Amino acid sequence: MTRKLRCSAVALGVAVALVLTGCSSSDSSTSASAGANGLEKSTIKVGAIPIPDSVSLYVAINKGYFKQEGLTVEPVTITGGAAAMPKLMSGELDATLQNYVSGLVAFSKGQKIKLVAEASQGAPNTFNIMVPKDSPINTVADLKGKTVAVNTLNNIATLAVETQLKVAGLTKDDVKYKEVAFPDMGNALTNGLADAGWMVEPFITTTQSTQGFRKLADTMTGQTENFPISGWSVTEAWAQKNPKTVAAFQRAIAKALKDLSTDRKELEKALPTYTKIDAKTASVITPLAYPTELTANRLQKVADLLLEYKYIESQIDVKSIIVPAPPAG
Repeated sequence: MTRKLRCSAVALGVAVALVLTGCSSSDSSTSASAGANGLEKSTIKVGAIPIPDSVSLYVAINKGYFKQEGLTVEPVTITGGAAAMPKLMSGELDATLQNYVSGLVAFSKGQKIKLVAEASQGAPNTFNIMVPKDSPINTVADLKGKTVAVNTLNNIATLAVETQLKVAGLTKDDVKYKEVAFPDMGNALTNGLADAGWMVEPFITTTQSTQGFRKLADTMTGQTENFPISGWSVTEAWAQKNPKTVAAFQRAIAKALKDLSTDRKELEKALPTYTKIDAKTASVITPLAYPTELTANRLQKVADLLLEYKYIESQIDVKSIIVPAPPAG
């Protein structure tokens, strides 16, 4: 999976505001009352970020998988965890795309959430540390004393960087982090505001093709190889109150994930409908992996890394926050 396959080298203002993470849920509000198939709620609001991680939601909508379950899903654009978590807890949203690092950290601090379905998994060259073409930095070890731009502090960005620092014999104390939005990272590095940046597609390819940036390290290697990135979540209370609706949502998402994992044309068709990625770009990008099943064994890897790198203070048994998938139907 090369970077050029991950995104178009044509950088015609592709500006996808990527921010990993968030959550959401809802007990009442604007949702419709119980309807088809005996669902407790027949209409739900689901938070989604306009990035490839959210694609299963839109495939399920576009192919009528939610409709087959008697469920109407209304996507609500979110920008990330800071905005989505309060909406989840207040009931403004019923479910949301959630970065697993953010979700598990929030859970460790007492937020009662439940994970109901997979969304995305890391793949080679989808989360890279990039440097300007004329940078004197040639290895991760050269980052000692340097500033690394990340989209969010104390989240998956810094965790991924720190796994690479460890391999190079460094720790987070050997670098400085600067919070910079993904669309602004190229200019931030060019202007000397940071020495390196943790980037995702399409910004990896965009900065490479238009500014000559080069990859310093692929952060989806070593401890983070095949790393679970994001999933769909609800609150514990919402899951308990709406078990049939949760199951309907899970079945529809599972069908969409199966499609995505077996036919990349599904990704190509869906991306232009909810992101700023055009059809040409969608036809050449290499997607994130889309696992069809949310398993505790895989997700435990995230919790264990969070403990090792001191993002959480005590071990989390992820089985306790996963809602098991229902039988296919």
